[in-house]
Amino acid sequence: MRIRVSHEIIHRFAPPARTVNQILRLTPLSFDSQYVLRWRIDVDADGALRETEDGHGNAVASYSHHGLIERLAVSAAGEVETGDAAGVVRGAVERLPAEMYLRESPFAHVNGALRDFAAEASKGAADPLDSMHRLMTALNETIAFHPDEKDAAGSPVEAFALTRGRARDFAHIFIACARFLGVPARFISGYRVAGEESEKAGAHEWAEVHVPDLGWVAFDATVPICPDERYIRVAVGFDGQDGAMTRSAHSGGEEKIETAIRVEQAGAQSQA
Repeated sequence: MRIRVSHEIIHRFAPPARTVNQILRLTPLSFDSQYVLRWRIDVDADGALRETEDGHGNAVASYSHHGLIERLAVSAAGEVETGDAAGVVRGAVERLPAEMYLRESPFAHVNGALRDFAAEASKGAADPLDSMHRLMTALNETIAFHPDEKDAAGSPVEAFALTRGRARDFAHIFIACARFLGVPARFISGYRVAGEESEKAGAHEWAEVHVPDLGWVAFDATVPICPDERYIRVAVGFDGQDGAMTRSAHSGGEEKIETAIRVEQAGAQSQA
């Protein structure tokens, strides 16, 4: 599937900000089932834009502006060719051993309730892959998906207690439970073309786990499926803190952010 993406983020500051610093993980990379045909990041204000790679192997653009500024627009756009690999990720850049993704992280940790849930969900599983499929299904049946949830939970523990959450909450709960079960797991941010009526096109977040013989396999418990050709994988992290596509900091002024994302199959119309 050929997917076209347009992602614009507008920051407004009142009064004007004195400095702005941004970390942009907005560039997808190619691997066996994902080929980046073209991609471009633009920032409409003067400043220093530096392209690097982080510890997870993500392409990172760091931007900084010093001096009064009222408005800043960041845009990412391009086309990506994808294929359905049943969630299996092969040929991707790997900078860390899988075992590193077993450690707890700020937004992916468990309590007693999550330990009990993970143990019950995986009971009787034939192998780690079966265990993860059972965990994904149980999570989908237990937590209500609220993509537009305003009061986002701060941790998987909170989201599980509320029994509702956004895609990020589903990913964090899944990751925390997988690690408790001894399966390396990590956070993924990217884009998705609309599927069923309840599946909106736009930015999305899910998880990957490392299983014997297959390597990294993606799981989206909000659906629940292993991501297919409708997904574009962009950034990897221990959780949503270092796996987010954008992070911004500024000094002075109140910030308002407007975001417009369009994700569509080339030749089709689907918008979010």
